[in-house]
Amino acid sequence: MHVHPTLSDACMVAAFEGWNDAGEAATHAVSYVAQAIGSVPLAEIDGEEFLDFTVRRPVLRLLENGEREVIWPGTRFAYGSPDASRELVVVHGVEPHVKWRHYCEIFAELVTRLRIPRVILLGAYVADVVYSRPVGVTGFATRERLLEEIGVSHSRYEGPSGIVGVLAERLRRDDVEIVSLWAGLPHYITASPNPRGALALIQKLTAVLDIKIDEEPLRRDAAVFEEKISSLVASDPELSEYVRQLKRREFAQ
Repeated sequence: MHVHPTLSDACMVAAFEGWNDAGEAATHAVSYVAQAIGSVPLAEIDGEEFLDFTVRRPVLRLLENGEREVIWPGTRFAYGSPDASRELVVVHGVEPHVKWRHYCEIFAELVTRLRIPRVILLGAYVADVVYSRPVGVTGFATRERLLEEIGVSHSRYEGPSGIVGVLAERLRRDDVEIVSLWAGLPHYITASPNPRGALALIQKLTAVLDIKIDEEPLRRDAAVFEEKISSLVASDPELSEYVRQLKRREFAQ
């Protein structure tokens, strides 16, 4: 813990690098929100016990005085206020490589200590979708009607899980309200970060929280990104044909 604030009915928003973060859309969304609300450091889960540093390596940063600083990967919590009436805790983490159960216990302990009643988990996955269509968002929530209210399709996914799914189930045992939002991104576009995916997640997030965040810079980034992808697709005959097939399949449905 860097500080020990007294939070009142704060909400937490979390995203994790790795398997849960196609196109880095989820972590990009969290970083954007953190900057938009002027968040400051709150706490950190050290990655030493949970990460393989040969898989997710630390980063060297050159300081102004010429010295080097090592930035170790981990899970960082920050907090700020989107408006005068509420506080928001934002979490940018790296999916653990080992000891998931222990990691979730530490995470849940912090949620309890901060008295946070609701946690929103963001993710992104790859799918057979047309890159130029609006990014679809699916999800699940402990209060299912909430998804209907914000226009999110309920996810029926079954299969291998990332830390987002495991953490959600752990927090539910503590009666924490969970909302999980996932952006579906085209699997044939590997450019990161994907601002279109991040924008789609933020729009649903602000609908859940009933807050306003300036989306204009992200909208501009998304428009530039789409133009670049359109040029890429147009210059690749094989990729262009694949996208046309996706459009025909979508129209047939």
